[in-house]
Amino acid sequence: MLSADVPLRVLLADDHPMVRRGIAALLSTLEGVELAGEASTGAEAIREAVLLQPSVVVMDVRMPDMDGVEATRRLAAAVPECAVLMLTMFEDDETLVAAMRAGARGYLLKGADQEDILQAIRSVARGQVVLGPGVAGRLLDQLAAPGAGPAAPFPELTARERQILDLVAAGRNNTAIAAELGVATKTVVNHITAIFAKLRLASRAEAIVRAREAGLGRTAP
Repeated sequence: MLSADVPLRVLLADDHPMVRRGIAALLSTLEGVELAGEASTGAEAIREAVLLQPSVVVMDVRMPDMDGVEATRRLAAAVPECAVLMLTMFEDDETLVAAMRAGARGYLLKGADQEDILQAIRSVARGQVVLGPGVAGRLLDQLAAPGAGPAAPFPELTARERQILDLVAAGRNNTAIAAELGVATKTVVNHITAIFAKLRLASRAEAIVRAREAGLGRTAP
């Protein structure tokens, strides 16, 4: 629990400078709240949170190096006393459930009122769970659904892209993937290019490592 005499320190993690500047300007108007630091990638968010020990990290979902969901998961282990508030453009159920299961205490959409953002920051710092309008019911529906299992990894990918990444991680080459899915090899190449761009991957080997760490690649070769 935060003491009334201790400032609520906030770390902003977003790869868009304008977003960071806007939230920083908002925080500067509040008594008892200070900007602890900023990060533009998921890896930076973890490093800065460990170094600065903020009360709250305001986290975007899609960032270079590591997405916000994975960064949240690692922060929960590295800095468990730090609350994460997801502030994102993604309103799909997969991203929502993945973020909350990773340890986020709040989930708001960009475009939320300034007062809602400020109230959410204060609330998650007190240990409360905050969900934006319309989000709470969808989360409960997802978690209560019969047979609901862990959220799919890499929520920024489409279902087809995850399927192809799974096959890549299982050791398939592009020709084999195309034959298995009944599509042209060029279609597979286009999907892999999109996967590399979304996940900021530099090579197929890196893609295989990331995918296997997330539990993909178990398809029998």
